Amino acid sequence: QVQLVESGGGLVQPGGSLRLSCAASGNIFTLYSMGWYRQAPGKQRELVANMTSSGTTNYGDFVKGRFTISRDNAKNRNNGKYMVYLQMNSLKPADTAVYYCRAEGYLSDYSGLLEFNSWGQGTQVTVSS
Repeated sequence: QVQLVESGGGLVQPGGSLRLSCAASGNIFTLYSMGWYRQAPGKQRELVANMTSSGTTNYGDFVKGRFTISRDNAKNRNNGKYMVYLQMNSLKPADTAVYYCRAEGYLSDYSGLLEFNSWGQGTQVTVSS
């Protein structure tokens, strides 16, 4: 009932930049957190960055000022979708991974409000020369 679609991944050279986008749609009543996680081959999924509805942000230790998360909750600008972005600068080969969007909040249906925790399908980011 909540769909997350990521875009913006690709191949970039070390030191380059990418901007990931995630669109959340469905019967969303409220989103209290949207964010990005990543998973490299053979490693556990880890937090990259997330942002609460109040604007509080959390970043993985490895980010070190290179990435910036932002949200746009103005659905009128985004075809009825909630958006979250991840601007990634100074990319390193160690940043190579599949990047997943995650959203947590409440959706509304005939029975009332239901809490949800949804993930996107992921977008590949490859940093290589």
